[in-house]
Amino acid sequence: MTTADALVRTPLDAEHERLGATFTDFAGWRMPVRYESDLAEHHAVRNSAGLFDLSHMGEVEFTGPQAAEALDRALAGALSKVKVGRAKYSLLCAPDGGVLDDLVVYRLADDRFLVVVNASNAAQDAAELIARAQGFDVAVTDRSADTALIAVQGPRSPDVLRSADPGVASILEGLRYYASEPATIAGIDVLLARTGYTGEDGFELYVPNAQAAQLWNVLLAAGEQHDLRPAGLACRDTLRLEAGMALYGHELTSQTNPFAAGLGRVVALDKEFVGRDALAALAENEPARILVGLSGAGRRAGRAEAPVLGPDDSVVGTVTSGVLSPTLGVPIALAYVDRELSEVGTAIRVDVRGRAQDYTVTSLPFYKRA
Repeated sequence: MTTADALVRTPLDAEHERLGATFTDFAGWRMPVRYESDLAEHHAVRNSAGLFDLSHMGEVEFTGPQAAEALDRALAGALSKVKVGRAKYSLLCAPDGGVLDDLVVYRLADDRFLVVVNASNAAQDAAELIARAQGFDVAVTDRSADTALIAVQGPRSPDVLRSADPGVASILEGLRYYASEPATIAGIDVLLARTGYTGEDGFELYVPNAQAAQLWNVLLAAGEQHDLRPAGLACRDTLRLEAGMALYGHELTSQTNPFAAGLGRVVALDKEFVGRDALAALAENEPARILVGLSGAGRRAGRAEAPVLGPDDSVVGTVTSGVLSPTLGVPIALAYVDRELSEVGTAIRVDVRGRAQDYTVTSLPFYKRA
């Protein structure tokens, strides 16, 4: 177990301390899990706005004439087709087709991309991306140690940014979902992206470490009139689960492939990339188990690794993530289940701490904003 003194601290650690955060060890980082209440922070994001420190995420920059070609080779998606200013969700796959990580790629210029990877895999991903870019005319630089990431998520997040700097209003009007643009907020230069992991409208702001605390406090002050709350990792997890979004290490691992996870749409089999041949073979057959949403009754939620039971009480799957939904008020879960039991509306059960609970296969996402 990592000791508290050995944990990596984000550039905002002192701000979290000042706000009374409770901390947790997340992938070797000292991260705020909550400030006051998981539920209050969750509902703030759904109804007004939440402010997140995501500086534990990794950022890897590709720059050079063959940056697009190098990323096409490294990742499952066709990054060369992404227009400047837009972003794309993609996968880093192993040669056998297993998922090494899921990530977001921003195209900042014709010859410049920013790849944002999960904290738990940041060092390994950077090394793998550098290795896969060998032979291409591109410079690959790990920017993780120099870059802070702050997210404003929720229906009032545009209001928060406009209050922080009225000059950003014109950018917000034209900024589409999964797009980014350089911006200046209260004199601080940022990369402003309209992306997120909560199921709500929201923004992610990439900023140098040295200016992270200043930007955080500008946003906190601007958000007071919009009921913005600082929000920790606990509510981030319940928000993403309601939105049906996969979490690496739960729904996605090196032992799962994109087709079983319902991510076949992001795999471009019409180009060469690492893992392409294995995935082309897997695409020929339906996976034995498929990732589905489950919705239950009562108040007992099946958690990760809980067995999913079929009509004869045989084990037909495994829960990967589960929670009592704060928004919907019922237990929800993501689970891999046998393909023949994956149709929406199928009655199924989950072993919740030794007691079988009724669930129904449900379409995803569980929650979708108006």
